[in-house]
Amino acid sequence: MAIAVFLLLWLVPVGTTGSQDAPPREAGPFRPTELVEIVTLDPSIRLDIRYATAQNLAGRAVYDEARAFLQRPAAEAAVRAHRALRAHGYGLLVFDGYRPWRVTKLFWDVTPPEKREFVADPATGSKHNRGCAVDLSFYDLGTGREVEMPSAYDEMTPRAYPDYAGGPAEARERRDLLRRLMEAEGFTVEPNEWWHFNYKDWRDYPILDVPFAGIRSR
Repeated sequence: MAIAVFLLLWLVPVGTTGSQDAPPREAGPFRPTELVEIVTLDPSIRLDIRYATAQNLAGRAVYDEARAFLQRPAAEAAVRAHRALRAHGYGLLVFDGYRPWRVTKLFWDVTPPEKREFVADPATGSKHNRGCAVDLSFYDLGTGREVEMPSAYDEMTPRAYPDYAGGPAEARERRDLLRRLMEAEGFTVEPNEWWHFNYKDWRDYPILDVPFAGIRSR
């Protein structure tokens, strides 16, 4: 059964801010927030939440729990893409979904300026903060293993670009298949990250800074 996930009230007020110590304030109106834990919609989607480990760009765990959430329409669209993948022998492997704003700020702070094209500016927030971006790849249905792509996840090199022409042809084919299936469900790929997909209605949701512990399901 799908579990609807509702947030504690922790939205920022309307207005503007010049400080990056708090999320940017935005004028609405916005849709009601309904974050859904992705695997409750389809348990065959696999998770590899590296931000709950030290194996990420911050060098330490930034999430207390290895979980992934999206706004309901985005989550349901990702599930449809996952089910379409079965015909190709793959399933979705999710690295990240909703991300609290404070984690976006941390990533910005620890990333060298010359690499910041790969992280969101906390002054404007991330589509992850809205629950409308998902980082993902494939796993092989036969082996259960993550497949090879042209770059590693969160690799800050040109190999991460969706149009990178190098590397094994098979890896590029899988990358392009991922893009086709996600685009068919209303996502667009981030210009410099093959794994990062933004849901079409992201502008309709507010920037959030709610930790996973503040998301309650029922």
